[in-house]
Amino acid sequence: MKRIVIVGLLTTGMLGVLGSALAQIDLSKLITGNQTSPEAISAIHFGPEGKLIWIFYHAPSVRDPETKEKRHIFNGAGALQAEDTIWRLGADYATVLHTDADLDIGRLAVPKGDYTLYIDLDKGNWRLIVNKQLMNARGTRPQWGIVDAKGATTDDPAKEVGRTDLTMGKPAAPVETLKISLTRTDATHGTLDIAWENVTASVPFAVK
Repeated sequence: MKRIVIVGLLTTGMLGVLGSALAQIDLSKLITGNQTSPEAISAIHFGPEGKLIWIFYHAPSVRDPETKEKRHIFNGAGALQAEDTIWRLGADYATVLHTDADLDIGRLAVPKGDYTLYIDLDKGNWRLIVNKQLMNARGTRPQWGIVDAKGATTDDPAKEVGRTDLTMGKPAAPVETLKISLTRTDATHGTLDIAWENVTASVPFAVK
């Protein structure tokens, strides 16, 4: 299985390999050094030509970075991420998807290129949002995930490619740190999986 998962400190060499395939954004500018929500990458490639797909994100933990107490992240009263809101799918800068290939993610056609990802938490029936906006409104830096301390995200519906349903589940044990994974299931198909706290969400994708 041709799968790469890199979590934690990213080396210059890694950034060079991944950044060479990304023309629209400087990957090194997404590095914050924030150890409470460290940088993480899930990457996979398809075919003899090595069409690369990767997701770069910042991975928050269930425990509060200041108090170290466990937080209630999803579902129900008092959740950090309230139902019927948009979640930035990570922390700090908006989570970035890069694909060298045209994809069908669930029922959503996504041309090859670079995107930011968000989640519509729609009453526990999550939908993945794929957005074309990579930079802030002034074009001076990569898009931050939220716009204010209340957690409103930078997702602009007018710039969305679209939304696609996720299949919801529960992990065998609580997941302390957000994990996003890409896994190949055959020569032209794979799955995108998200796990955090007491929730899992996944969607299949096809490489065209």
